Amino acid sequence: MAATGLPVYDAAVPHPESVILRILIVTDLWHPTVNGTVQMIDQVSRHLVPLGHKVRVIGPKHFKMVPFPGDPEVRVAVQPEKTIGPLMANARPNAIHIATAGPVGVAARNLLGAKRIPFTTAFWTRSPEYLKARFGVPLETTYATLRAFHSVSRCVMVPSEGIIAELKALKVGRNLKLWQVGTDTALFRPRDKGFLDLPRPIHLNVGRVTIEKNLEAFLKLDLPGSKLVVGDGPERARLQKQFPDAHFVGTKQGEELAQHYAASDVFVFPSRTDTLGLVMMEAMASGLPVAAYPVTGPNEVIGDSGAGVLDEDLGKAIAAARKIDPAHCRDYAMRFSWERSAQEFLSLLAPIKSGAGKGSPASGKPELSA
Repeated sequence: MAATGLPVYDAAVPHPESVILRILIVTDLWHPTVNGTVQMIDQVSRHLVPLGHKVRVIGPKHFKMVPFPGDPEVRVAVQPEKTIGPLMANARPNAIHIATAGPVGVAARNLLGAKRIPFTTAFWTRSPEYLKARFGVPLETTYATLRAFHSVSRCVMVPSEGIIAELKALKVGRNLKLWQVGTDTALFRPRDKGFLDLPRPIHLNVGRVTIEKNLEAFLKLDLPGSKLVVGDGPERARLQKQFPDAHFVGTKQGEELAQHYAASDVFVFPSRTDTLGLVMMEAMASGLPVAAYPVTGPNEVIGDSGAGVLDEDLGKAIAAARKIDPAHCRDYAMRFSWERSAQEFLSLLAPIKSGAGKGSPASGKPELSA
């Protein structure tokens, strides 16, 4: 990114809304991967650019990537520490956000920590729970790693107050701040239900088909109508064979995804480990009530809104959710704005003070090369 001569502001002083930033986002996950982390980064970036901010993403395309063992859809970078420094230096950022704690994020964190350059991080995925469910890795091992990763972050952005409380109890991060997500209410909206030709009511789930999503709890239920799963992942083949009555249609995006939401009747969210669940907001914006367990993610999104039902008996929650007025779900979802989310993100960044970092040149450009 070419130099623009823009001023750089001290991270200790909140920057005024009129300040234009060159924001660098470092992530292990990016398109074409479909998940909440990618969507969050993408949407917030899109809403920052019209405000005049410059956003650059350093992600998988900049590194050699290999499949993650046991989940080939997930790819991880090989030795990103060899090139992360020059990549960040070329961006000339005056605010850096590390979105993920994978190899790319760790390489960026280690370099910035060594140079004493401020940055922020985020906690969006319960990777410890995923690694335990899939590979048996003890939770304490992975949470210890996360404690180290977030220890020098100026601010750890977290999607809900419930997760903030959990991370405080686990002593992860020093400065935990709420960063709420949004939803695209123009794309995800009520539409003609004739798009799907399936017996009704149609019970929908959207997301990666992985073990931690707890899809079996949904698929094993004796429900009237149809069960529809939109998404892909390492568990799809097994679940599709085990539950032949369910309809698996793979990953959908954009208009096609929005049509699947709007043509369904109830959104079923059986996950007990998601930090929030963007898909619940998309469902409600489409006029779908949500049925879920009373755990942190659904508690934060649904709560006592009346736009869904939370119950340890998932079947009971689904039956009750079918009685909810779709218009109420839509009205409730309208409060989740990507514009607001982008403004919150902006306010939580830690802009780099001119001359920050060991060995910084007199020009004020932070020394990022390894």
